[in-house]
Amino acid sequence: MHDVTTDGGSMLIPTGFDAGSYTSVRSLARLDVGTIIGSEHDDVPAAASRFCDEFVRLPSPTEDLLAYRDALVGVAARPEVRTIAPLRPQDPYVFAKYADRFEPYVSLVTPPMETLRTVHDRVRLIEAAGEAGVPAPETQLLSDVDTWDEERIIKSRYNLLVDEYLPEWSPRDVGVVKTVTHVRPGETPDVDEIEAEMKHEPIVQEYVRSSGEYVFGALYDHGEAVSTFQHRQIRGDSYTGGGGVYRESIADPELEAVGTQLLDHLDYHGLACIEYMRDADTGEYVLTEINPRMWQSLPCAVVAGADFPAHYWLLATGRGEEIEPGYEVGVGSHLLYGELGHLLSIITDDSPFVEAPSLVGTAAEIAMSCYRMPNFDVLKFDDPRPFLRGVRHAIQR
Repeated sequence: MHDVTTDGGSMLIPTGFDAGSYTSVRSLARLDVGTIIGSEHDDVPAAASRFCDEFVRLPSPTEDLLAYRDALVGVAARPEVRTIAPLRPQDPYVFAKYADRFEPYVSLVTPPMETLRTVHDRVRLIEAAGEAGVPAPETQLLSDVDTWDEERIIKSRYNLLVDEYLPEWSPRDVGVVKTVTHVRPGETPDVDEIEAEMKHEPIVQEYVRSSGEYVFGALYDHGEAVSTFQHRQIRGDSYTGGGGVYRESIADPELEAVGTQLLDHLDYHGLACIEYMRDADTGEYVLTEINPRMWQSLPCAVVAGADFPAHYWLLATGRGEEIEPGYEVGVGSHLLYGELGHLLSIITDDSPFVEAPSLVGTAAEIAMSCYRMPNFDVLKFDDPRPFLRGVRHAIQR
């Protein structure tokens, strides 16, 4: 890690049970930056950390987006608060949509609304990828599909469901749809049922047989890359995929190229987590989606040396020139209760395209990788309480 001094101030970190919030608390403590954890839950792991300075109660962003916005502005108005970390899916949208409410109080490094419309809308994003020369799966709206004679997947058109994209919704309404439906050749899905479940017209994409899942993370300053990072996902929330629960840092010039090409084309500003699949047939990195915020596997980036919470703080407080990019390759990190979820998915999940691995063999792989690479997102022996809270939450869930 690079040693950086600060001139004081605090960062508000809104969170649910995100591992990235705890990583941010530890990163900012090394800079002597104050940390304020905000949540609708009293038992979030990050708030139990000895490095957390304060906990504030916030309304749930999933129940009333305007109440959440107003609470964030209320904390932002405190004189010591300099910026807010974008961790939750709703955060970048609230920051951009209501920028005029935040600007008098804090500096935010986040995409403007016009960029978010492309990032959140997978139809527009796929079009932008084509313009940037980045491989992406063939994508259609559900209503445009004439035949079902190939392997397809159906998923949400929007990363975030809000009134900006769905005019019939109220500004207080918000939704996140993560359902992915796999369709075998010759099957005809129930369109009405799927649209009712997803609450809007979703998209249909060709199924890309993947040899691996990858993340390209970046912090951009008005079209210029400030810091970047790459990892390969070894295991996800489920054996079928999902957010990474064990990943290892890599440095592939081809992945760097497709990541920066897309963000450069978007004249990007802020944090971006771009998910890619590696096409098993062509070897190309094929775009999956962009998350315009800190991401689940952020701890892997930080332990490898790409300290995005610190970089975000420096850029937000006008000290971007002090950011020193770079990281170590071959460093892995585990979300331990996520690894447990991965094991459980072998029993509970089902996919027509991905064969379930051996439960015993997977358990042995997890144990061996923990021994070989003992870096853990939340388990820290100098600060054990966040991990204990996280385990309790995982068991309850």
